[in-house]
Amino acid sequence: MLNDYYKGKRVLVTGGCGSIGKKIVAELLKYDVEIVKAFDNNETGLFDLELDLKSPKLKTVVGDVKQLDGLKRVFRDVDIVLHAAAYKHVPSCEYNPMEAVETNVSGTQNIIDAALVCDVEKVILISTDKAVNPVNVMGATKLLAERVMISSNVYSGENGTKFACVRFGNVLNSRGSVIPIFKKQIKKGGPVTITDVEMTRFIMNIHEAAKLILDAVSIAEGGEIFILKMPAVKVTDIAEVMIEYYAPKYG
Repeated sequence: MLNDYYKGKRVLVTGGCGSIGKKIVAELLKYDVEIVKAFDNNETGLFDLELDLKSPKLKTVVGDVKQLDGLKRVFRDVDIVLHAAAYKHVPSCEYNPMEAVETNVSGTQNIIDAALVCDVEKVILISTDKAVNPVNVMGATKLLAERVMISSNVYSGENGTKFACVRFGNVLNSRGSVIPIFKKQIKKGGPVTITDVEMTRFIMNIHEAAKLILDAVSIAEGGEIFILKMPAVKVTDIAEVMIEYYAPKYG
C-alpha cells in the first residue's frame, strides 16, 4: 500500500542527517520514489549519508530552514515535505532560547511559506510529546510549531497543500537520548545519572518512528496530529537493565 502511495513521488526531508531524518530517507529509498532530497545544514553529515546509502535516487541539499529563499528553490519540484529539522535538546534550548525560536518556530513558518508558494502536496511536521503542556523552551517552541503548521491549512484552501503533524515519544538510541549516555557512563564504571528516580518516558524505536511518519503522510488530509500508542517506562528501569547487560561486558 505504501509503495503505491509513494510511487513516483518527489520527497524532501529536512534535518536529513539527524537520527530520524536519516532513517526516513533510508526507508523512503526502499519504495518506488522518483527522488528523495535530504536537506540539512550539516555538509559532512550529508556527504556521509550519500556514502552510506549509495542510491541514485538520493539528492543531498545543503541549506538551512531559517533561509526562506533557499527553501523556495529546493521546494520547486517537490510533492511531499517531511520536516524533521529542529533544535531538540532541552538544555541547549534553555541556554539558547532565541536560536530555538528561530529554528523551531520561524523555520517551520518558512517551510509553510515555501510549500504554499511551490504548491507542495503535503507537509508533515515531526513534533514531540514535550509539546503537551510544555515546561521548557524546547517543548514550547514545538507546541507553537504544531499550532502554526495545523493553522496553515486555512491558507491553502480545500485543494491546496495539506499540513499535519506527527508527535513522537522518546526514540530509543537516537542521538542525545539516554541509552547512548547511560552506555558511556557504564563503560567508565559509573555513576549512571538520573534526574529523578520517579521519571517516566514514552518510548518508541526508530523503526516505529519512521513507519509512523510514512503512514501519516499517506492518510493525512490536513489538520491532524498523529500519535503512536506508546509504552511508558521508568527511566530507572532502563538504567538497571542496561547496567545488568553492559557492566559485565565492560568489566
